[in-house]
Amino acid sequence: MNDKHQRAASAAPQPSVSEQVQVRLAKRERLLAEGRQPYPVEVPRTHALAAVRAEWGHLAPGEETDVVVSVAGRIMFQRNTGKLCFATLADQFTQDADGDRLQVMLSLAEVGQDSLDAWKADTDLGDFVSVTGRVIASKRGELSIMATDWVLASKALRPLPTLHNELSEETRVRQRYADLVVRDDARAMVRTRAAITRSVRETLHRLGYIEVETPTLQLIHGGAAARPFTTHLNAFDIDMTLRIALELYLKRAMVGGTEKVYEMGRIFRNEGIDSSHSAEFTMLECYEAWIDQKGIAAVIQQVIVDAADAVGSRQVETEAGVIDLDGEWLWLPFYTGLSEAFGREITPDTTRAELEELAEQHGVEFDPKLSDGKLAMELFGEVVEPTLIQPTFVCDYPAIAQPLARPHRDDPRLVEAWDLIIGGMERGTGFSELIDPVIQRERFTEQSLLAAKGDPEAMQLDEDFLNALEFGAPPMGGLGLGIDRLIMLFTNKGIRETILFPLLKPQG
Repeated sequence: MNDKHQRAASAAPQPSVSEQVQVRLAKRERLLAEGRQPYPVEVPRTHALAAVRAEWGHLAPGEETDVVVSVAGRIMFQRNTGKLCFATLADQFTQDADGDRLQVMLSLAEVGQDSLDAWKADTDLGDFVSVTGRVIASKRGELSIMATDWVLASKALRPLPTLHNELSEETRVRQRYADLVVRDDARAMVRTRAAITRSVRETLHRLGYIEVETPTLQLIHGGAAARPFTTHLNAFDIDMTLRIALELYLKRAMVGGTEKVYEMGRIFRNEGIDSSHSAEFTMLECYEAWIDQKGIAAVIQQVIVDAADAVGSRQVETEAGVIDLDGEWLWLPFYTGLSEAFGREITPDTTRAELEELAEQHGVEFDPKLSDGKLAMELFGEVVEPTLIQPTFVCDYPAIAQPLARPHRDDPRLVEAWDLIIGGMERGTGFSELIDPVIQRERFTEQSLLAAKGDPEAMQLDEDFLNALEFGAPPMGGLGLGIDRLIMLFTNKGIRETILFPLLKPQG
């Protein structure tokens, strides 16, 4: 933007701003009037701050070098005295958790009166600057740049939050940019998430999986019991939905011959938002031929253990106690878990009246329209699941639980499916995949009938997917793992903290 455009922008109406912002805007105006750039295209930079620290961090107190470098960063601390000014610069995402920053010093003898006066008048906390000078260690042993020249790189118009006036959680997630500037923990979360997603991909690559991408916009929603977001495609003049799962297209790829396939991507469910649910979140799904639910369970266990190694320890400390990922990962049949929790035998044959009585006794609210199987699942989720702290594969669910899972080989009233519960929360799910197109059509038809009765989470009948199955799919196991919930496990944070820019209700 040239001077003419910058001044035109300056004349544009400004929203109501604080006194501090007004002062900084006035500095911007003055710089432009003096023919100086508050936002130059390029500034000198020969070394990252971390590189200076890595190469000269050994300097003894008072030791100086003749090496001249140019560094750039954001001013995080500033102290101006008569003939000597100090500032701490930060390279935001090269900082370690203990704060890998670098001090710069501007003395009258080195930079001259005009340059020193300009520093005092022009710069504020939060500004980006470039500083050129010699690498030295101060008398107190602080690695520093003794400036011979400096230039403003970007003028910050808003003051930074301060750590002694810590941001509230609400402000942190709404103004993540400010959160990332002032809090080491916020930047650490970004690095942790990156380390986990990288580990997941590396594990699956090592196991021979192929990563693919499938459509986000879909004509028919399916692959999970969830309410979709709807949109309209103008080019074709048709209504579409955002995907609620990755499953159906990944299985199409399996039909085509990719024996190990996965995708890690965003999915969208138009449902409740709370500390463990987001309308937009990241899901991993993968499918492997020639294995069943036990085989795919071994895959998710390996993925999680490797992720633990990537970010810390296999002993995860939580409010509920220490989770031992090196211990035994238990298998708990669904109805066995219910029976043990309620102190009475509960089976697929347990009457509706008995299930409702148990719900009332334990204060479990439920929709009267729920099927018996769904009601049993509500009881399990409210009463049993929170008690499962160590890794537990809850298996042998009622058939209604997973319309895309294979009927149980020993009891057709059940499906070969599991939910992985760790720390009292579902982290992932998996099953022996249903590959019989006739049974799958029956399941989809049942779902369509539920949708016709007003169930917004019921799946639609997907003829193209059924056509694919009719070509023949190999026996396979499949899993889904919530990446955000995996990060929650290792960080003990809510889902809004693990997602960099979570979906929030507009203010006002």
